[in-house]
Amino acid sequence: MRGRREPGSSCGGIPHCHRRGIVAPLRFLTAGESHGPALTVIVEGLPAGLTIDRASIDADLRRRQGGYGRGGRMKIESDSVEVLSGIRHGKTLGSPVSLLIRNRDHDNWRDVMSPDPQPPEAKKRRALKHPRPGHADLSGALKYLTDDLRDVLERASARETTARVAAGGLARALLGAAGIEVRSHVVRIGKAAATDTASWEALATVEASSVRCVDATAAAAMVAEIDAAKKAGDTVGGVFEVVAHAVPPGLGTFAHWDRRLDGRLAQALMSIHAVKAVSLGAGFRGGDTPGSAFHDEILFEEGRGLVRPSNRAGGLEGGITNGEELRAQAVVKPIPTLLIPLRSVDLRTKEPQMASVERSDTCVVPAAGVVGEAMVAFVLADALLEKFGGDSLTEMLEHVEATRRLWREFLSRRPQPA
Repeated sequence: MRGRREPGSSCGGIPHCHRRGIVAPLRFLTAGESHGPALTVIVEGLPAGLTIDRASIDADLRRRQGGYGRGGRMKIESDSVEVLSGIRHGKTLGSPVSLLIRNRDHDNWRDVMSPDPQPPEAKKRRALKHPRPGHADLSGALKYLTDDLRDVLERASARETTARVAAGGLARALLGAAGIEVRSHVVRIGKAAATDTASWEALATVEASSVRCVDATAAAAMVAEIDAAKKAGDTVGGVFEVVAHAVPPGLGTFAHWDRRLDGRLAQALMSIHAVKAVSLGAGFRGGDTPGSAFHDEILFEEGRGLVRPSNRAGGLEGGITNGEELRAQAVVKPIPTLLIPLRSVDLRTKEPQMASVERSDTCVVPAAGVVGEAMVAFVLADALLEKFGGDSLTEMLEHVEATRRLWREFLSRRPQPA
């Protein structure tokens, strides 16, 4: 049954994560290059009987392509998912699901990205020799001992996150069956920042904003930040927040370092291209706030049960969800491809050169929030299956309801007379 742990086995609920000694119920693996024929993703561990709406996944892919400050590549691609296995008549079979997203721009790169031997001219046509500071170019060249940076950047490109968003769409469907929803919004771009915490209800309108910010005044300032950066041939970063609503308590554990849900969420968000820091709840403020002003008090009210007047913990305590909204923020650095490039060197001649310039974006923060949703959704779906198990959706939901009944009984207990 899904959720069972086998001694000595290994895997990960998120890409490249090996939680020693356990097998995650849910995992995915992506493949494909930025200008190759397609991106693919295999998702293993979804229960049978889960309804999958391809139109919803395509809508998420479009959201990832949008956002003010995006570049020319997004005008070429029109991402849409194709199902290759694991889904029949709109429902999962319980077997691995494989999805494919074609790269339309591949038509312009057929010789450069061909898997078959090509004349030397094909390799020279799109060769990159001048690594970009802040990109994987140099570190990848040193790792794989190549002076053709095309071999590095094709897979290091954030184009890979397209496949992650598709995988996240499957995870979102599983969470939705259990009543859990995930949204995101932009908190800051450059010096422009929203001043108030966005409510769950307000986030329902976030897609109406070109920068995916619910604060209209801050959104206008964010657009101005992007325009100024573009005019200067520069790029600009910022902060997005992912919010998960109606997450049940008890997901994750404090028993082992590599199974704490806060650590798994942080790794998932940090794995997104250009993300340099992650905060759960008010974590960025925790270093300079007294404990008496930081921690969330616990109250009990008849008819409501346990009540937390604040949520600075972001829905997680001790590596376990506590029943409050889960909130996680991620800092996105300015992307490293600059129209006015920084100093670099030619890896072949070692002579000073300006860094290579590729077609790129001015700001990716709004799109990064959509990728953040996918990663958080996947980690939560993994944790949901880890706790409740079930080879079919019906079985899993029965386990969820049985546990909710136990929670209600636990909270309704009264002291017994001595």
